[in-house]
Amino acid sequence: MSSSLPQSNAVSKKKKKPVRKRKKKSFLRTLSRLFLILILLLIAGGSWLYFAPSAHNLRYLIADTLITTQHRYMAKYIIGEDELKDRVKEYNERFVHMGDEKDTHTIVQPPVEVEKPLVEIEEVSGTGYSGYVMTVNDPTKVRLGVPGKIGSGEKVSSMVSRTGAIAGVNGGGFADPNWKGNGFKPIGLVISQGKLFYNGLGGKKSTQIVGLDKQGKMIAGNYSLNELSDLGVQEAVSFQPRLIVNGKGLIKNAAEGWGIAPRTAMGQRDDGALLFVVIDGRQPGYSIGANLYDVQQIMLKHGAVIAANLDGGSSTVLVKDNEIVNKPSSQYGERYLPTAFLVFEHPEQADITNIWEGLDPAKIDAGKKRTH
Repeated sequence: MSSSLPQSNAVSKKKKKPVRKRKKKSFLRTLSRLFLILILLLIAGGSWLYFAPSAHNLRYLIADTLITTQHRYMAKYIIGEDELKDRVKEYNERFVHMGDEKDTHTIVQPPVEVEKPLVEIEEVSGTGYSGYVMTVNDPTKVRLGVPGKIGSGEKVSSMVSRTGAIAGVNGGGFADPNWKGNGFKPIGLVISQGKLFYNGLGGKKSTQIVGLDKQGKMIAGNYSLNELSDLGVQEAVSFQPRLIVNGKGLIKNAAEGWGIAPRTAMGQRDDGALLFVVIDGRQPGYSIGANLYDVQQIMLKHGAVIAANLDGGSSTVLVKDNEIVNKPSSQYGERYLPTAFLVFEHPEQADITNIWEGLDPAKIDAGKKRTH
């Protein structure tokens, strides 16, 4: 019997090997089937996305979202190159017309019953997005901040700290070649403390602006330099589109909302309080972003009678008490920007000088390496 034991073990070992091989083959077959199913699903999903009428809105949502990023060119793989050009042209034309209606809103100062804090911040959220609404209860306390050194933009947190502001939000756009701009060449106009700091219109007679007049009334829409002067505009940047005029939302639905992205916008209630909406984006699991219709609806819900879009994307940032409140989407953190709306307890003491004085806008290198 003792001589039979080793033989029995040998037989046992020989029987186990085919079992392992069968399990391995079974696993490979299952993996192959899953891979095939995945390929078929991708083909089916791609066919639906590109050819099904029911996928039209989703197709353009993806394209519009790509248009708002540095990967705009990729939108042509979703809707085609010709359609991409037409889409961008259509939006630009629509945005211009959204600034044409004359704004007639007035500020009615309510009787002061309870003294409110100058700045209040609340969280907002919706489908796919999270962000903040900053209310500035005295609009005359806002000034437009600009960089402190020639040759480079400046982070909003730095502007806030350097000028002694209590809060700040990014402002207008800037030339940004290959999304590597230094933030020093604004797009359009920059007006601060009633003075024209920068004129990059290049012969254009008018531009879409977002700003404030001497009484703290918000001015937004399409205006010429002479009109801005007649209106007594004190603080302003160029940007578009206007979202609300005379208490009426201008964007009909989400399909016209220009994709999903981080957003910044400015609005005003009829009691004069300014509303800054800051929506984070491009961060799955936290906030993907919002379209302009979402921002418009947030503004309307908070009582805005006028509102306009500001520079968004990776520029979107909200600073309060020298702390960044939101989560900027840029992998490098805050961007260097040319302008920011800053809130001061004592704006008359703010030291904001014209950093572009004497410079020719046409000769400013937008992509030159930052000096600080």
